[in-house]
Amino acid sequence: MSSQNLLTNQFLVAMPSMANPWFDHTVSYICDHSARGAMGFVINRPIGVTIGELLAKVNIEARADCARCDNPVYYGGPVERERGFVLHSGAAEWNASMAVTDGLALTTSLDILEAISHGRGPQRFLLLLGYAGWGPGQLEGEMLENAWLSTPADTDLMFTADCADSWQQAARLIGVDVELLSPQAGHA
Repeated sequence: MSSQNLLTNQFLVAMPSMANPWFDHTVSYICDHSARGAMGFVINRPIGVTIGELLAKVNIEARADCARCDNPVYYGGPVERERGFVLHSGAAEWNASMAVTDGLALTTSLDILEAISHGRGPQRFLLLLGYAGWGPGQLEGEMLENAWLSTPADTDLMFTADCADSWQQAARLIGVDVELLSPQAGHA
């Protein structure tokens, strides 16, 4: 992996000193990081809307036994908050899909929502509104300012963790207790 995509397929855990309310106590999954900037999704902030409610708003009728229609929709980030994204396990097999890793894909087309509404679709997924984006060098600067803690991504945490605890769980992936970290940044 080159230094240009070092944070791709990583979690960013907001440090206690995070001053940006969009990211306070969040875990973000980075899908792409290059010289052009970075793109990712906050994965631990439900917005109070269920998948079934969102499907109804986009005129997709779910089967009565839609097992995942009660799952939450997540705030993916402050950019394009009305745009939907499905971060999911499996291949990029939908109309507008791209592979993120060998086992993860990102889809923006309605066909995946129709499949989910009928009990088909990916085994594991998050439905997100909006995304997090950083311009060239911006994320690197935030890392130098101690705004984020980088950890390897963990799909179990991504898809099954209790959102209330995932901030702490993500930091624990590298043995850090974020509750014990000082909100003051410093450099040696």
